[in-house]
Amino acid sequence: MPWTSEHINWLIDTGERLTTLDGKTVEVWEFCHEKDDDVLSAWAKHFRNHYCLDDEIDFYRQGYSYSRSQYLNNIKFPDPSNGWGPIVRAGDFGEILVADYLQYILGYWVPRTRYGDKTTRNESTKGCDIIGFRVCGEEDSPEDTLAIFESKAQFSGSQPKPKLQEAVNHSAKDQVRKAESLNAVKQRLNEKGSREDATRVDRFQNPVDRPHREISGAVALFETTVFDGDCISETTTDAHPNSENLVLLVIHGEQFMNLVHDLYRRAADEA
Repeated sequence: MPWTSEHINWLIDTGERLTTLDGKTVEVWEFCHEKDDDVLSAWAKHFRNHYCLDDEIDFYRQGYSYSRSQYLNNIKFPDPSNGWGPIVRAGDFGEILVADYLQYILGYWVPRTRYGDKTTRNESTKGCDIIGFRVCGEEDSPEDTLAIFESKAQFSGSQPKPKLQEAVNHSAKDQVRKAESLNAVKQRLNEKGSREDATRVDRFQNPVDRPHREISGAVALFETTVFDGDCISETTTDAHPNSENLVLLVIHGEQFMNLVHDLYRRAADEA
Protein backbone atom coordinates (compact mmCIF):
# COMPACT_ATOMS: atom_id res chain seq x y z
CA MET A 1 0.00 0.00 0.00
CA PRO A 2 1.26 3.54 -0.73
CA TRP A 3 0.05 5.08 2.53
CA THR A 4 2.22 5.81 5.56
CA SER A 5 1.80 7.57 8.89
CA GLU A 6 5.45 7.88 9.99
CA HIS A 7 5.61 11.62 9.30
CA ILE A 8 2.65 12.31 11.59
CA ASN A 9 4.98 11.59 14.54
CA TRP A 10 6.47 15.02 13.79
CA LEU A 11 3.13 16.66 14.61
CA ILE A 12 3.29 17.56 18.30
CA ASP A 13 0.62 18.98 20.60
CA THR A 14 2.39 21.91 22.32
CA GLY A 15 -0.17 22.00 25.12
CA GLU A 16 -0.72 25.70 24.42
CA ARG A 17 -4.35 26.76 24.15
CA LEU A 18 -5.70 30.05 22.82
CA THR A 19 -9.18 31.50 23.27
CA THR A 20 -11.29 33.12 20.55
CA LEU A 21 -13.41 36.23 20.95
CA ASP A 22 -16.46 34.07 21.63
CA GLY A 23 -14.70 31.85 24.15
CA LYS A 24 -13.82 28.83 21.98
CA THR A 25 -10.58 26.93 22.63
CA VAL A 26 -7.92 26.70 19.93
CA GLU A 27 -5.37 23.89 20.14
CA VAL A 28 -1.82 24.79 19.11
CA TRP A 29 0.30 22.08 17.49
CA GLU A 30 3.80 22.25 16.03
CA PHE A 31 5.15 20.30 13.08
CA CYS A 32 8.77 19.48 13.97
CA HIS A 33 9.99 17.83 10.76
CA GLU A 34 13.48 16.38 10.52
CA LYS A 35 15.96 15.51 7.79
CA ASP A 36 15.17 11.80 7.80
CA ASP A 37 15.40 10.47 4.24
CA ASP A 38 13.54 7.24 4.98
CA VAL A 39 10.56 9.01 6.51
CA LEU A 40 10.58 11.74 3.85
CA SER A 41 10.71 9.19 1.02
CA ALA A 42 7.82 7.20 2.48
CA TRP A 43 5.88 10.43 2.96
CA ALA A 44 6.63 11.51 -0.63
CA LYS A 45 5.18 8.24 -1.90
CA HIS A 46 2.12 8.72 0.29
CA PHE A 47 1.80 12.30 -0.98
CA ARG A 48 2.26 11.36 -4.66
CA ASN A 49 -0.47 8.75 -4.56
CA HIS A 50 -3.04 11.38 -3.64
CA TYR A 51 -2.59 12.77 -7.15
CA CYS A 52 -1.96 9.56 -9.08
CA LEU A 53 -1.66 5.98 -7.89
CA ASP A 54 1.75 4.51 -8.61
CA ASP A 55 0.28 1.66 -10.61
CA GLU A 56 -1.48 4.16 -12.92
CA ILE A 57 1.39 6.53 -13.77
CA ASP A 58 2.82 4.49 -16.65
CA PHE A 59 -0.56 4.25 -18.38
CA TYR A 60 -1.34 7.96 -18.04
CA ARG A 61 2.11 9.17 -19.14
CA GLN A 62 2.59 7.04 -22.22
CA GLY A 63 0.84 9.34 -24.68
CA TYR A 64 3.12 12.24 -23.73
CA SER A 65 6.35 10.21 -23.92
CA TYR A 66 7.15 11.71 -20.53
CA SER A 67 9.17 10.07 -17.81
CA ARG A 68 7.28 9.50 -14.57
CA SER A 69 8.89 12.59 -13.07
CA GLN A 70 8.04 14.72 -16.11
CA TYR A 71 4.43 13.55 -16.11
CA LEU A 72 3.97 14.40 -12.45
CA ASN A 73 5.69 17.78 -12.70
CA ASN A 74 4.05 18.86 -15.96
CA ILE A 75 0.56 17.40 -15.63
CA LYS A 76 -0.32 16.50 -12.03
CA PHE A 77 1.56 18.63 -9.49
CA PRO A 78 0.96 22.37 -9.03
CA ASP A 79 3.73 24.51 -10.50
CA PRO A 80 6.43 25.49 -7.97
CA SER A 81 6.83 29.09 -9.14
CA ASN A 82 4.31 30.24 -11.77
CA GLY A 83 0.84 31.70 -11.31
CA TRP A 84 -1.24 30.25 -8.49
CA GLY A 85 0.90 27.11 -8.37
CA PRO A 86 2.82 27.86 -5.15
CA ILE A 87 -0.37 28.85 -3.32
CA VAL A 88 -2.12 25.69 -4.49
CA ARG A 89 0.91 23.64 -3.40
CA ALA A 90 0.71 25.10 0.09
CA GLY A 91 -3.05 24.57 0.22
CA ASP A 92 -2.94 20.97 -1.00
CA PHE A 93 -0.10 20.18 1.40
CA GLY A 94 -2.07 21.63 4.31
CA GLU A 95 -5.20 19.69 3.41
CA ILE A 96 -3.32 16.40 3.13
CA LEU A 97 -1.54 16.98 6.45
CA VAL A 98 -4.87 17.71 8.14
CA ALA A 99 -6.33 14.57 6.53
CA ASP A 100 -3.43 12.63 8.07
CA TYR A 101 -4.14 14.25 11.45
CA LEU A 102 -7.81 13.29 11.18
CA GLN A 103 -6.98 9.69 10.25
CA TYR A 104 -3.84 8.83 12.18
CA ILE A 105 -4.35 10.89 15.34
CA LEU A 106 -8.14 11.13 15.68
CA GLY A 107 -8.87 7.72 14.17
CA TYR A 108 -11.24 8.54 11.31
CA TRP A 109 -11.45 6.78 7.97
CA VAL A 110 -10.43 9.44 5.43
CA PRO A 111 -10.84 8.43 1.76
CA ARG A 112 -8.06 9.87 -0.42
CA THR A 113 -10.07 10.91 -3.46
CA ARG A 114 -9.72 14.70 -3.68
CA TYR A 115 -6.75 15.42 -5.99
CA GLY A 116 -6.60 12.69 -8.63
CA ASP A 117 -9.34 14.14 -10.83
CA LYS A 118 -7.98 17.68 -11.06
CA THR A 119 -8.30 19.03 -14.60
CA THR A 120 -6.23 22.14 -13.85
CA ARG A 121 -3.19 21.49 -11.70
CA ASN A 122 -2.80 25.11 -10.53
CA GLU A 123 -6.32 25.33 -9.12
CA SER A 124 -7.67 24.09 -5.81
CA THR A 125 -10.22 21.31 -5.81
CA LYS A 126 -13.75 22.52 -5.14
CA GLY A 127 -15.93 21.23 -2.29
CA CYS A 128 -15.22 20.35 1.33
CA ASP A 129 -11.50 20.14 2.06
CA ILE A 130 -11.27 17.04 4.26
CA ILE A 131 -13.98 14.49 5.05
CA GLY A 132 -13.63 11.70 7.60
CA PHE A 133 -15.97 8.97 8.85
CA ARG A 134 -16.19 7.02 12.11
CA VAL A 135 -18.56 4.06 12.38
CA CYS A 136 -19.00 2.48 15.81
CA GLY A 137 -20.28 -0.94 14.76
CA GLU A 138 -22.17 -2.98 12.20
CA GLU A 139 -25.50 -1.36 13.10
CA ASP A 140 -26.18 2.35 12.72
CA SER A 141 -25.44 4.29 15.89
CA PRO A 142 -26.21 7.93 16.71
CA GLU A 143 -22.55 8.07 17.81
CA ASP A 144 -21.33 7.39 14.25
CA THR A 145 -19.57 10.57 13.22
CA LEU A 146 -19.05 12.59 10.07
CA ALA A 147 -16.11 15.01 10.32
CA ILE A 148 -15.70 17.84 7.81
CA PHE A 149 -12.61 20.02 8.18
CA GLU A 150 -11.39 23.12 6.33
CA SER A 151 -7.77 24.20 6.29
CA LYS A 152 -5.99 27.40 5.28
CA ALA A 153 -2.23 27.96 5.08
CA GLN A 154 0.18 30.88 5.29
CA PHE A 155 3.75 29.80 4.66
CA SER A 156 5.22 33.14 3.54
CA GLY A 157 5.04 36.87 4.17
CA SER A 158 6.01 39.03 7.12
CA GLN A 159 2.59 39.82 8.61
CA PRO A 160 0.16 37.24 10.02
CA LYS A 161 -3.13 36.85 8.20
CA PRO A 162 -6.43 35.77 9.82
CA LYS A 163 -6.23 32.27 8.40
CA LEU A 164 -8.14 30.62 11.23
CA GLN A 165 -11.03 33.02 10.70
CA GLU A 166 -10.85 32.25 6.98
CA ALA A 167 -11.01 28.53 7.75
CA VAL A 168 -14.00 29.08 10.05
CA ASN A 169 -15.81 31.10 7.37
CA HIS A 170 -15.20 28.42 4.73
CA SER A 171 -16.22 25.69 7.17
CA ALA A 172 -19.58 27.42 7.59
CA LYS A 173 -20.20 26.88 3.87
CA ASP A 174 -19.73 23.12 4.22
CA GLN A 175 -23.33 22.70 5.35
CA VAL A 176 -24.37 23.73 1.83
CA ARG A 177 -21.81 21.74 -0.15
CA LYS A 178 -21.75 18.63 2.08
CA ALA A 179 -24.18 16.58 -0.03
CA GLU A 180 -22.25 17.20 -3.25
CA SER A 181 -18.91 16.48 -1.59
CA LEU A 182 -20.14 13.19 -0.11
CA ASN A 183 -21.42 12.18 -3.53
CA ALA A 184 -18.05 13.05 -5.07
CA VAL A 185 -16.25 10.82 -2.54
CA LYS A 186 -18.65 7.96 -3.17
CA GLN A 187 -18.44 8.34 -6.95
CA ARG A 188 -14.64 8.43 -7.03
CA LEU A 189 -14.36 5.38 -4.77
CA ASN A 190 -16.75 3.49 -7.04
CA GLU A 191 -14.83 4.53 -10.17
CA LYS A 192 -11.64 3.18 -8.56
CA GLY A 193 -13.33 -0.18 -8.05
CA SER A 194 -13.80 0.30 -4.30
CA ARG A 195 -17.53 -0.45 -4.28
CA GLU A 196 -17.54 -1.63 -0.67
CA ASP A 197 -15.89 1.58 0.54
CA ALA A 198 -18.20 3.64 -1.66
CA THR A 199 -21.19 1.99 -0.02
CA ARG A 200 -19.88 2.96 3.43
CA VAL A 201 -20.54 6.60 2.53
CA ASP A 202 -24.30 5.82 2.38
CA ARG A 203 -24.39 5.85 6.16
CA PHE A 204 -23.86 9.63 6.22
CA GLN A 205 -25.91 10.87 3.29
CA ASN A 206 -29.32 10.99 4.96
CA PRO A 207 -29.11 12.39 8.51
CA VAL A 208 -32.91 12.54 8.89
CA ASP A 209 -33.48 8.80 8.43
CA ARG A 210 -30.05 7.72 9.73
CA PRO A 211 -29.07 10.18 12.51
CA HIS A 212 -25.39 10.59 13.32
CA ARG A 213 -23.02 13.09 14.88
CA GLU A 214 -21.34 15.75 12.76
CA ILE A 215 -18.28 17.69 13.80
CA SER A 216 -16.73 20.55 11.89
CA GLY A 217 -13.12 21.62 11.95
CA ALA A 218 -11.19 24.76 11.07
CA VAL A 219 -7.41 24.50 10.84
CA ALA A 220 -4.84 27.21 10.15
CA LEU A 221 -1.26 26.28 9.21
CA PHE A 222 1.51 28.85 9.60
CA GLU A 223 5.20 29.31 9.06
CA THR A 224 6.34 29.90 12.63
CA THR A 225 7.57 33.41 11.81
CA VAL A 226 4.01 34.51 10.96
CA PHE A 227 2.22 32.59 13.70
CA ASP A 228 0.65 35.15 16.04
CA GLY A 229 -1.50 34.13 18.98
CA ASP A 230 -3.13 37.53 19.26
CA CYS A 231 -4.29 37.34 15.64
CA ILE A 232 -5.69 33.85 16.26
CA SER A 233 -7.55 35.08 19.34
CA GLU A 234 -9.41 37.62 17.21
CA THR A 235 -11.28 34.73 15.56
CA THR A 236 -15.02 34.39 16.13
CA THR A 237 -17.26 31.42 15.39
CA ASP A 238 -20.61 33.07 16.16
CA ALA A 239 -21.89 32.78 12.57
CA HIS A 240 -20.93 29.12 12.15
CA PRO A 241 -24.02 26.84 11.89
CA ASN A 242 -22.26 24.02 13.77
CA SER A 243 -20.30 26.16 16.23
CA GLU A 244 -21.13 23.88 19.18
CA ASN A 245 -19.31 21.03 17.44
CA LEU A 246 -16.48 23.01 15.88
CA VAL A 247 -12.85 21.95 16.41
CA LEU A 248 -10.30 24.77 16.15
CA LEU A 249 -6.65 23.98 15.50
CA VAL A 250 -3.46 25.83 14.60
CA ILE A 251 -0.34 24.11 13.27
CA HIS A 252 2.92 25.99 12.89
CA GLY A 253 6.37 24.88 11.80
CA GLU A 254 9.78 26.07 10.60
CA GLN A 255 10.61 26.31 6.89
CA PHE A 256 7.21 24.97 5.86
CA MET A 257 7.40 26.12 2.23
CA ASN A 258 10.86 24.61 1.76
CA LEU A 259 9.44 21.35 3.07
CA VAL A 260 6.49 21.57 0.67
CA HIS A 261 8.74 22.04 -2.38
CA ASP A 262 11.11 19.28 -1.23
CA LEU A 263 8.20 16.88 -0.76
CA TYR A 264 6.91 17.53 -4.29
CA ARG A 265 10.44 17.13 -5.65
CA ARG A 266 10.91 13.81 -3.90
CA ALA A 267 7.47 12.65 -4.96
CA ALA A 268 8.38 13.22 -8.63
CA ASP A 269 12.04 12.12 -8.56
CA GLU A 270 11.33 8.91 -6.64
CA ALA A 271 8.27 7.83 -8.66
